[in-house]
Order: sequence, then structure tokens, then C-alpha cells
Amino acid sequence: MVSASALWWLATLAAQLVAHRPIHWAVAPTHAHALLMSFSFMPMFFAGFLFTAGPRWLALGTMPAHSLLPVAAAWLAGWGAFLAGVHLDPTLAATGLAVVATGWTVFVWRLAQLLRRSRVADRTHLRVIGCACGVGAAALWAAAAGLAAGAPAAVGAALAVGLWWFLSPVFATAMHRMVPFFGVAAPRLDERHPEWLLWTLLALLGLQVPFASGPLANPMLAATALVVDAGAAALVFGLALRWRATQNLRIRLLAMLNLGFVWLGLAFALQAASAAQAWFTGEPNHSPIPSLHALGMGFFGSIQFAFVTRVSAGQDGRAQAIDRFAWALFLVLQAAVALRLVAAWLPATPSLLLAAAVLWAFAMLAWAVRHARWYGRPRSDGRAG
Repeated sequence: MVSASALWWLATLAAQLVAHRPIHWAVAPTHAHALLMSFSFMPMFFAGFLFTAGPRWLALGTMPAHSLLPVAAAWLAGWGAFLAGVHLDPTLAATGLAVVATGWTVFVWRLAQLLRRSRVADRTHLRVIGCACGVGAAALWAAAAGLAAGAPAAVGAALAVGLWWFLSPVFATAMHRMVPFFGVAAPRLDERHPEWLLWTLLALLGLQVPFASGPLANPMLAATALVVDAGAAALVFGLALRWRATQNLRIRLLAMLNLGFVWLGLAFALQAASAAQAWFTGEPNHSPIPSLHALGMGFFGSIQFAFVTRVSAGQDGRAQAIDRFAWALFLVLQAAVALRLVAAWLPATPSLLLAAAVLWAFAMLAWAVRHARWYGRPRSDGRAG
């Protein structure tokens, strides 16, 4: 899905910017882009991760891989219908998204059953993730309903909720749980980041939905957004610097995760800058594109790339999780994010937008093809698995 969505967006941009051919949109292109590039592949990454690591965290038996096949089938069929509907018919797009929402609702129910069966005392992280996934299901249903009703405002609200109350909390919670274990020496559970940090991050993420509901026309709302986003940026940058001082960032996996976290801080900083502009100038109209892409491409993209690469290498029995090829692709991804932000600031230079799409599609396609060759074959170290 990640490579397919990247190639689709590259094709639409190339058709418009290079071939100068108009693209027919039955769904607003901003909504189609946001739904496909954020919600088509990241939740499936969550599902695979939660049904492998989750049972271990909960001290339950291993979940067979084929148990996810119905959810995956609904997911692929739904997004296929949605993609066709984006260019043909909004009802088809809404139907496809409803199929996706159904599959994700089934997954959330199964995750809730795992949590109910577990007797492990420390279930905080999975409970938070489970709640966020439930919000994600509601957001998908709301977006499908908005498409069916021809209500773009409802779709936009569902996207904001899904972004800040679903995707962001899952990534932040997984980082809080997993990052300390990627160090040179794995600490005990009670030596990881304190829980107050998790709750603070979740609160800061949760406050973004009211700020994303529209232009910051109210001076009080703009001032509040400035304080919250500036504080969030300071917290995240401070944690990234502290991590840099305490962890060996010559380990490429740690460097990837650290840089991904820096993108989250930059997303908050860009939002704080927009809020400051709205507050000082009284001009509420500002573009959220730079901060949203710092979050989606930079934070989500980098963390997902690091986690999936590490897990895939481990499943294949490779001693080195991040080799030179993986590191080179990660750097291409970083260049794509940087170009996308510059393109947002220089809208009169569409070639930058196309270049960012080319780099992103190349990184995602090469990454997917490489890992697809590893899956379903014997481990490279000869061990069972």
C-alpha cells in the first residue's frame, strides 16, 4: 500500500505538471491525498506490529499470521474501491472507505479481546493504543459518511481526528514503550521514560484537533495554540537532545528514531510559528501544509521506516538491522521530506513538489521490493521461523 499510494500520487502530479493533462476528481484531491497517504498503509503497519509484539507484552500466546488475512483482505479491497471512486464516483469512494472502516473495526474488537484476556499488570501502552485505534475506526466511519453525504467539512474534521487522536498517539505511545529497548543495553521496564511524559505528549497531541478545526481567527485561540505548540516543540526538541547525549547514535536504528522524533518537534514548531503569525498580525489564514508534512512524512514516515526495517531484518535472521542500503533509502526519505517542505514555502516552483514525490516514491518502492523478497522464505541464518 505504501508504494502503491506513493506511485499514485506521483502519477497524478506528473500528469498535471509534466503532461499538463487535467485529472478528473470525484473527491476533493486534498481529501483523497490525505486519506490515502495517511490511512491506507499506516494502520496495517500497526495491525502487524500489535499482533506480533502485543501478545508478548500481554503474556499471551502467539497469534497466527493468517488470523489477520480477513482484515487485510477487507483493507485492500476497500482501498482499491476508494481509489477508483476518487476519480470516478464519490459513492464508490465512500463505499470503499466503509469497507476499510469495517475491517479496522474488526481489528479493534480483536485487540480489545486480547486486552480483556490478559492478566499482565502493565497494560498501559496497549490500552492507550487500543483507545486510539478505536478513535481511528470512528474517524474512518465519519470520513465515509462525509463522502457519502457530500460534506467536505465532515471529511476534514474526520481527518483531523484521525491524524491527532489516532495515528499520532499510536506512534508516540509505541515510541515511549519501545525506544529504550533499542539502546546498547536494554533497561528494565521501570527504567524507561516515565509515564508522565507519555501523558503529557498525549495531551499535547489531543489539543491539536481544536486548533486544526479552522483558521485561528480568535486572538485567544491563536495565543493558546502558540503557547501549547511552542511548549510541545520545546519538550520534543529537549527530549531529542537528551536522547542524543545518552544514546549511541552511531547505531543507525537509534539515529533514525531520533531524527524521526526531531521531525515531530519541527511539526510543532511550524504550527507555533503559524499561531504566532495569526496572533501578531491578525491574519488567521495560514497554510498547515509544512507542519502536516513534517508530521506525516517526517515523523510517521521515519519511525515506520525504522521499525519495519528492524523487524523485517530480525525476522529474516539478519545480524545487522540497518545496512548501508537501508540507510541510503532512509536518507532519500529525509530528502523527500525536506523538499516537500521547501515546495510548500515556494508554491510558484512546482518542480520541487514533483521532485519530492519522485524521491518519496523511489524510497518507498525500493524499500517495499527489498522486504517483499525476504518474506515467505527461510531465514538467512538457517534458524526456524
